[in-house]
Amino acid sequence: MKRGLIALAIGTFALGIAEFGMMGILGDVARGIDVNVVEAGHLISAYSLGVAIGAPMLIFLHKMPLRRLLLMLAVLISAGNAMAALSSSYGMLLCARLISGLPHGAFFGAGAIVCARLAKPGHGAQAVSVMVGGMTVANVAGVPAATLVSNLLNWRMAFGIVAVFGILALIGIRAWIPRLAPVPDTGIKGQFKFLRSAAPWLIYAGVFFGQASVYCWFSYVEPIMTKVTGFTTSDMTWIMMLAGIGMVTGNAISGKLADRYGVARVCATLAALMMVVMPLLYFCADMKFVSLVLMFIATGALFGIGGPLQYLIVRFAKGGEMLGGAGIQIAFNVSNAVSAALGGLAIHHGFGLASPALVGVPFALVGAVALFILRRRYASQGA
Repeated sequence: MKRGLIALAIGTFALGIAEFGMMGILGDVARGIDVNVVEAGHLISAYSLGVAIGAPMLIFLHKMPLRRLLLMLAVLISAGNAMAALSSSYGMLLCARLISGLPHGAFFGAGAIVCARLAKPGHGAQAVSVMVGGMTVANVAGVPAATLVSNLLNWRMAFGIVAVFGILALIGIRAWIPRLAPVPDTGIKGQFKFLRSAAPWLIYAGVFFGQASVYCWFSYVEPIMTKVTGFTTSDMTWIMMLAGIGMVTGNAISGKLADRYGVARVCATLAALMMVVMPLLYFCADMKFVSLVLMFIATGALFGIGGPLQYLIVRFAKGGEMLGGAGIQIAFNVSNAVSAALGGLAIHHGFGLASPALVGVPFALVGAVALFILRRRYASQGA
């Protein structure tokens, strides 16, 4: 089981660099293809668009055996990023980023089902946390490494690294994940039946609002830390590594606690905790040590909420398990985009660079309420 989960973690490690690494090499890419930073920013949006398009495509692939599906997605990860590395124009790179995003949600959706099947009884959330852990490790090591390689050598190498890890995931999946039957065929319409229940909507609300509470602030962590807290630009390398360690820690701890005390209860508690942490991030924004501690807690909650809910959706998406799992990634990416925009509005209207932290408070409230309702209504069904 462990080796199979490691193969999935390698895949999410590659996806983590593909998604978050672009932020660190944006300037290098803009200069390399002779476009301005705003145009280069569209390359981030293209990836998110790919996620949104690719995830629903699972409804047409539900008959495919899970191992074969994951192998196909690993090939797509490598091919999309290899195309990005070899792009000769802005248009080609834009298309490559769109293609790179296509397997993202589908990989998590199919991977969550595989984790549930490979895990020992009562350890499903921990199994998914291992898979999601690949993405958190990417934020600690992969993204800084890709940024460093881009700065020292060439931005194309960053995409080349992702392509290589996509190939490693392909090898690992082929060698370590057994042949697994596809999910039961319920037809295209049948895959959407799970949405008639309130449970999946409460789970999606928990992901969307719970993670948005942190992303309102985290989207602007660099200007906040440098212009308000007082760190230098060079300090941001180790600060972002600390944030990544927080993600790894939160993901691992919440996975274990979720198996013991219930996913909804643990995730709701983390969302409620953000109702305290986010105001503290605002009022203590000029205190270096306190800001770092609060950032560590906030980023821990970010993945501490998302990981266990990725597992829980499989239980409440009968007949549409893959689509349900992919929907978590859609909620995550849309949450990221919306929260960043709202945080930016607060800054734009003169409330200060640290103000996005306060914007996150009502998001945390709604996320906590949704998850506590989920726990109250569906505890008997494993929530």
